[in-house]
Amino acid sequence: MTSAVAPNRASPSWTDYLPWSRGAWRNTTFVTAGVPVHALAVSLFALPWVDGPVSLAEVLLATVVSLALPIAVLRPLSALQRSRFWGLLGVDVPAPPRGRRDLRAALRSGTTWRPLIYHVLAGPLLAGGGLLVVVMWATGFGLAGLYAYAWALPPYSPLYVPEHQKFINVLTVCGALLLIVTPAVAAVVARLDTRAALALLGPSRTEELERRVEDLAEKRAGVVDAADAERRRIERDLHDGVQQRLVSLAMNLGLARETLTDVPDDAMQVIAEAHSEAKEALTELRNVVRGLHPAVLDDRGLDAALSGIAARAPLPVRLRVDVPERPAPTVEAIAYFVASEALTNVTKHARASHAEVVLAREEDVLRMTIIDDGIGGAEPSRGTGLTGLRQRVASVDGTFAITSPAGGPTVITVELPCAL
Repeated sequence: MTSAVAPNRASPSWTDYLPWSRGAWRNTTFVTAGVPVHALAVSLFALPWVDGPVSLAEVLLATVVSLALPIAVLRPLSALQRSRFWGLLGVDVPAPPRGRRDLRAALRSGTTWRPLIYHVLAGPLLAGGGLLVVVMWATGFGLAGLYAYAWALPPYSPLYVPEHQKFINVLTVCGALLLIVTPAVAAVVARLDTRAALALLGPSRTEELERRVEDLAEKRAGVVDAADAERRRIERDLHDGVQQRLVSLAMNLGLARETLTDVPDDAMQVIAEAHSEAKEALTELRNVVRGLHPAVLDDRGLDAALSGIAARAPLPVRLRVDVPERPAPTVEAIAYFVASEALTNVTKHARASHAEVVLAREEDVLRMTIIDDGIGGAEPSRGTGLTGLRQRVASVDGTFAITSPAGGPTVITVELPCAL
């Protein structure tokens, strides 16, 4: 949905006002090339009025036809103008988004009327500006060369009359002034044409903002997916690398502890402590790996992953999962981590005797409710991890709501869009 915009070479610099500069001739070529395109659009609009309709019915018919003809070829005309801007000025005029195809919506849409205003109303004025530039160049060169033309004539020519010589000198100076002024006129016409095209042929401000919002949403979804993929990679690396080495180390220390009976007591104590430290490190690493991205979530889905959380919780947790179709991996990961962090908060702060997690998919929405019978009073501003949960849910345009009156119960409701 993004459109690459080249540097706006239509922005004038002081060199564009010099008759021999490339900018002056680029602007001249641009405005001159627009004359036939503008004339084509205007001719389509004026064609039904050539015969001069007299009656009211003929006038109405001519009005309808004069609007229908330009509208029928609106897209090709606009595409031709965009190619002119891109090819001659390096300015990208993005096409507005395609709307609905029914006639009523098209007639009410700004994507129809704004280009029509450019072609039918602004077009004649811009074409007149282009013709003015051509006439000024031609007149300027003609008058500036008049003195050289008179010098090339034989001495007995009437142009050698003193009165005529003064007139020729004045015309030559006027031609030189025209050559100096014409680049500025060409630059002004090109600038006006560019502004009109960007305002009328391109998307409106609202459409541009909608496009940018969609673009940002796509980029944000890409960042979230990339972060989730990176967590998966780190989890695999830790599981297949460091964790396996710790397992091997713990097994070797345990074997040494059981088989080496002739070592001094001090050495055996060191081996026993190292064995205990290795097992504790392995337990902590497994918790870290599980916190990054549990492998069971990829293999068996949310039901199995949340069952593991409920089984490890220090309080009874009732789990109900009704997800007939698995959502996107990123949504699954967010639902898992929200449930895990919420139950951790319940364990640390709620003083609850039991909790309940209900997960269901309703069309394109994954809804999760977490309830506990604790003391309540949970607030995101108190640093209980709720702010992080809200931000994690918002990363995929989900909603996070919490109700926690003093005395409980606390109810967390999370809705995650599945259509990602």
